[in-house]
Amino acid sequence: MVGEPARHEVTDLEALTSLTHPRRRRILDHLYKHGPATSATLARELDLNTGATSYHLRELAKHGFVEEAPARGHGRERWWRFVMADFRFPRRSRQDAKTRAVLDEMNTRAFAADIQQFQQALADTSGQDGWDDAFPYSRGSIRVSLGRLEAFFEEYVALLMKYSGEEPDEDARTVNTVFMAYPDV
Repeated sequence: MVGEPARHEVTDLEALTSLTHPRRRRILDHLYKHGPATSATLARELDLNTGATSYHLRELAKHGFVEEAPARGHGRERWWRFVMADFRFPRRSRQDAKTRAVLDEMNTRAFAADIQQFQQALADTSGQDGWDDAFPYSRGSIRVSLGRLEAFFEEYVALLMKYSGEEPDEDARTVNTVFMAYPDV
């Protein structure tokens, strides 16, 4: 394992708001899945304007979500990479109304994007070297106290970070995971 990513508490409303921007989410997703890129590469890959892409990268860097990858650049060329971290957001009980609205919007958009990507993956993976079997699914419920739920979540994050930090095999692909827990009503 390369090393455990640092925990990064994101409490600043401006930083949280920057994550709700659709273009920034696309940039972050691309850098995470495909590795470092220049603003020109991102603009071309994501069908965006180069100037706007550079602006969004600087905004994401200002809040610690991306950083320059200077070893890759030549001359004035600037490469950017996703910052691998255990990003945490304020607990719901500690959110003011504005923060809650921003996080609710971010989560709603993220869940909608997850469903869309899942449906696309189902359609695109058929017959691809065994990857059509890469859809493990588990749905269940647990009966726990709030403290035990927090422990469960920390163990989940630790497991996710363990596999995120490993050097991938030659045949490795990015696999999206989603964790969602909520009290039964």
